[in-house]
Parts: sequence; structure tokens; C-alpha cells
Amino acid sequence: MGRLQDKVTIVTGAGSGIGKGIAAKCAAEGAVVIVTDMNGDAAQAVAEEIGGGASAYTVDVTDRASVDAMVEGVRAEHGRIDVLVNNAGWDIGKPFIDTDADFWDKVIAINYVGALNTCHAVLPVMVEQNSGSIVNLASDAGRVGSSGEAVYAGAKAGIIGFSKTIAREHARNQVNVNVVCPGPTDTALFASMGGDNPKLREGLTRAIPFRRLGTPEDVANAVAFFASDEASFITGQTLSVSGGLTMA
Repeated sequence: MGRLQDKVTIVTGAGSGIGKGIAAKCAAEGAVVIVTDMNGDAAQAVAEEIGGGASAYTVDVTDRASVDAMVEGVRAEHGRIDVLVNNAGWDIGKPFIDTDADFWDKVIAINYVGALNTCHAVLPVMVEQNSGSIVNLASDAGRVGSSGEAVYAGAKAGIIGFSKTIAREHARNQVNVNVVCPGPTDTALFASMGGDNPKLREGLTRAIPFRRLGTPEDVANAVAFFASDEASFITGQTLSVSGGLTMA
């Protein structure tokens, strides 16, 4: 039996990249995975690929009605929600002075408000169960800053503070809340932000003590641990998965 055997596990932004890696790892550990993504076709493809009774939902985490419909659907089908992994995220790298308010709104909505929406919808279910685990993905940008990612870094720092607070509020309900902060990870999003530039990749690889970029699997391993009963006495913690690039 896996560490997440039969745990009903929602993973947002799981149609590709880190989210897909998390969904696959959770399924491999025995979880019943709810794959959610704005791209419903991508979510369905991942659900079919990972198996294990996985299902897919088209969800825009910035739209509360969309989140509520998914949560109600999962609860109707499974009767419970054991794990919530907030992975959905987005950014475009550019200097802060080159951004505008519309860009700020989008970055904050996806990277911060999205997690507020899902946590606000799922926490009452976990409180009623008197059990549950939430793993929020932030970023090392939110711990140490990152040039060209000012608003994103601020939103991810907000995720860390928010997570610590709901961890305090819901420890009495046996709900643990922890944060995983990926460092540079080799995904399509990373490539779109300049990670496909050989000089940038080479420079980052040299800066990382382990001399390689992270993989979705590296992040997924940490998430699966926090979601499992092995972490049942751990809450309000922040873990960087960055190959030693940041030691905050």
C-alpha cells in the first residue's frame, strides 16, 4: 500500500509541469487524484494517464464558482476530501517598472487568490471530517526575492504567511498545512520565462550546488511526504526544493 492509499487528493494546475508530476506521484502512492486545470483536455489526459480512479475537472482557481462546483462534485462522488495541493500558478518575467496594474491583478489572482478560493472551499469539509492535509506551493522567490518576478514573489510570500496562519487556526481540527517552495524547475513555464535560453540555463545550473535544475518529480516527492500521514505532526512549515540554491 502507498503512503496516500485511498486518500482523495485534489491537485490544481495539474494538466502539465509540476502539477502533473504531483498528480502522478500521488497516484503512485495510492491516492484517488482529482486532476484540475484550466485546460480541461489536459486535465483529462493526465487523469487517464495516471489511472487509479483519477478524475478530471476544468477549474479556474480565480473563479470561486468554478472552484465551488469542483469541490461539490468531488464531495458528492467521494464523500470526503483528504488532501488539497494548491499548485496552479503563472508569471511572466519582467522588471517591476515595466508591469502594469492589469498584470498585477492577474498574477495575484492566480498565485494568491486562487489558493484562498480553494482553501476557503475545502477547509470546511476537512473541519467537518476532523482531518486533512493542505500543501500549498509557493516559490523560493517568495523567500529570497527574484529579479523580474516582483509581483509573483510578493504573492508567493503571501502564500507562506497565509499557510502559517490557517495552520494555526486549524490544528485543533487535525488539519495540517505546509508549504513547498520549488527553486528553478525544468518545466514549460520555466522555458517560457527564459529557461529555454542556453546561457540562462547554464548560469542557473552553475549556481545550484547540485549542478542541475529541479524536476517536477523532485517537487512531487516533497508534496507527497507533506500529504502523507508521515507528516501528521508537521504543520506551518516551509520547505525549499531547490538543490541548495537557496538556504533560507
